[in-house]
Amino acid sequence: MPAAQFRKPSLQLLNEIKKITGNSGWKHPQDEPSYFEDPRGRFKGKGCLIVTPQSTQKVSEITQLCNQERVAIIPYSGGTGVVAGQLSIESENVIIMSLEKMNNIRHISADDSILVAEAGCILENVHNIANEHGMNFPLNMASKGSCRVGGNLATNAGGIQVLRHGNARDLCLGIEAVLPDGMILNELAPLQKNNTGYDVRHLMIGSEGTLGIITAAALKLKPLDPETGTAFIGISSPEDGLKVLREIKRHLGDSISAFELMSGFGVQLVSADFPSLKNPLSKLSEWNLLLEASGSFGVDNLMQKAIMACLEKDLIVDAVIAKSQSQRESLWGLRENIPDSNRRAGAFCSSDTSVIVSKVDVFIKDTISAISAIDPDIRINSYGHLGDGNIHHNVFPPNGVSKTEFLSNNPEIIATVRMAINEVTHKHGGSISAEHGIGRLKVDDAELYLADAKKLMIKRIKSVIDPNNIMNPGALVV
Repeated sequence: MPAAQFRKPSLQLLNEIKKITGNSGWKHPQDEPSYFEDPRGRFKGKGCLIVTPQSTQKVSEITQLCNQERVAIIPYSGGTGVVAGQLSIESENVIIMSLEKMNNIRHISADDSILVAEAGCILENVHNIANEHGMNFPLNMASKGSCRVGGNLATNAGGIQVLRHGNARDLCLGIEAVLPDGMILNELAPLQKNNTGYDVRHLMIGSEGTLGIITAAALKLKPLDPETGTAFIGISSPEDGLKVLREIKRHLGDSISAFELMSGFGVQLVSADFPSLKNPLSKLSEWNLLLEASGSFGVDNLMQKAIMACLEKDLIVDAVIAKSQSQRESLWGLRENIPDSNRRAGAFCSSDTSVIVSKVDVFIKDTISAISAIDPDIRINSYGHLGDGNIHHNVFPPNGVSKTEFLSNNPEIIATVRMAINEVTHKHGGSISAEHGIGRLKVDDAELYLADAKKLMIKRIKSVIDPNNIMNPGALVV
């Protein structure tokens, strides 16, 4: 695979692109700094032109022109990615292509359980429209108010309901995409069975914009569950959390939609930043679970019985069950605001790795031990999706030491901590990227930890589909 050259766009190319989009379809980079911001504030992206095409045909025309001149395109979705997949760090000689104006719902059918959304649709808006039709699109995450469908699919987003409904890949039956030469791939037909050769839909999903630009998708809908139960549970350890999961599954089976792990430290951080979000238990537990189950009428009662069974077996310390929608939202607020509180508290390293569920307890113990060996005064907030093995470790300077001061005195600490987490993950047979992708920030890590055969296949696929390397060069491909 040839290295990215970032050829400077000619004035003629830029003018032709502006002509395609019209005056309202392009922006000067200096006028729109938000397109170049990293959500964690670590660096700034670059670019020479921002384009906001309003149709798949316009995306195709722009892409064809860029391919002819071998000018790079960075697909931009909601800007919520944390591995720099949407930012050009290397060069300003790139076109930033945002599909924000392609935000229409083209079709919805409750009978077929399908909603066809353009890539620029905000995830929360998709939820609302599905709900209006008595249906649910179950992909869900804290950034739902700003992330967009195209980015969700390009990164194969996970979120809080993977345990029951799967990743973005599992909730998509068809896609429309523009390939690097401008050709339009129309595979939107929402067929449950379609065995006509390679499933190119799955090739595009999770490719992080390196093989083309997803412009629309046929998304799976599910009926709205008539009843949902939510509980906040105090436990002594992640090991007990796994025991609770086994017990809860005996009672609730596939009705479990979320099973989240939170440290007591993390709950304290959120409560300090958001005074309305308080620890609901009688006292702070070292570890906590957020359980949610949805299904037919009676699920809430089954959940209460399951929690009582856990109490009788001394698996949990305490528990609170939401009695209203506002209480449910408050419990979720403690979980969903953890990333924001981590940032405010000065986290200098935030991981996204996964192991098989049975190894979560030992994985957390080994990771904390490895980080503490680097500096015993470092603070760690471990939390995440216990039900699917995706645990995030957020690492902070010692108490009373600012992030700026700590990093200034320890310039190699970020890389050292990140590699310590990667090593423990690899030791336990896990993945160095559970739900955020590789982007640009993890390319070196992928080179180190991905199997040789997988790296070779990725490079070969990229070189065949995008021989001029114009699609998001520098991201994913190792």
